[in-house]
Amino acid sequence: MKLRIAVTGRSYHQADVLPGELTLAEGATLVDAIRQIAGLLPDQQTLPPACLVSLAGRHLGTLGSYENAKLHDGDELVLIAPVAGG
Repeated sequence: MKLRIAVTGRSYHQADVLPGELTLAEGATLVDAIRQIAGLLPDQQTLPPACLVSLAGRHLGTLGSYENAKLHDGDELVLIAPVAGG
């Protein structure tokens, strides 16, 4: 199954090492996708736990606390890192 991924906000530069699409086994869940993404980041790098998690246009929480969901082929996972400033 293919899952499109996008990282926006403060951590967008970390997305440079991430592919635009992940291949996961049928029956995979959001937990599986986030683990795979974490494994693709360079050593010692993580995405902030405050990143918002959106799957197929539905907000599921933050990386620190999100609702697990079954993935479907073609879904889009968006991780939105908080941005501060003014």
